[in-house]
Amino acid sequence: MTESNLDLAADGPQPRGRVPGGVQSLERAFELLEIMADAGGVIGLSRLAQESGLALPTIHRLIRTLVDLGYVRQEPSRQYSLGPRLIRLGDSASHLLGTWSRPYLSRLVDALGESANLAMLDGDRVVYVAQVQSRQSMRMFTEVGRRVYPHCTAVGKALLAHLPPIDVHTLLERTGMPAQTEHTITEPRRFAEEIDRVRAQGYAMDDGEQEIGVRCVAVPVLGIANRLAVSVSGPAPRMTPDVVERAVPLLRQAAEDLADELSVPRSAGPDRIAG
Repeated sequence: MTESNLDLAADGPQPRGRVPGGVQSLERAFELLEIMADAGGVIGLSRLAQESGLALPTIHRLIRTLVDLGYVRQEPSRQYSLGPRLIRLGDSASHLLGTWSRPYLSRLVDALGESANLAMLDGDRVVYVAQVQSRQSMRMFTEVGRRVYPHCTAVGKALLAHLPPIDVHTLLERTGMPAQTEHTITEPRRFAEEIDRVRAQGYAMDDGEQEIGVRCVAVPVLGIANRLAVSVSGPAPRMTPDVVERAVPLLRQAAEDLADELSVPRSAGPDRIAG
């Protein structure tokens, strides 16, 4: 019996987001990698089975293959972690993501005059993957690749607001809630109220919580597998309530357009939606 037949005969439900006509073993392998990423990069077999719904023999076979290829490694604790061979793929993908997002970020800068950013939830941190800077002499600069705590940034709040509350609670237990400034929310109950407010209004604010004198507004990029958020940031005196009010619908449109861009398959060819 071939490996493909073995996979088809294996017990367990179909992977989430099953692609019609896809190769089942590939879908299952990538599903396991995504579950590992959602768990912070390290996970045990029992949780992989619980989250995926796959039978343990199927998971063992897939994980063993991923370990042999370097995409997963086994820890001394006998848990499994994302492997070093993924780093090169991630670096290349992040570079391309920055290229694809630049037209949308540039439109925000043109419309609002402040710096625009794209950030991603990567494990327990938020990483900035792209930025287009304001053309004003005093502007906000965030180094691409910078990793920050999610609880004190607008992009982080926007991303956490679309996770199940239990996942948010677990993440914050792992990271703690260290104060970056005197305005950082460090109390779990108050932060839960903040996240409820973000969910209700559809956007998040950081008012000097990551850096004194900086105000930022962000929205999530919905409808794609990656956890992304777009934001506009600037000096607090320029980021007035009026500017924030103008920024929110523009951010939402940019997020929708970027989601459309990222959801178009590469195989779509010349009819692919232009940025």
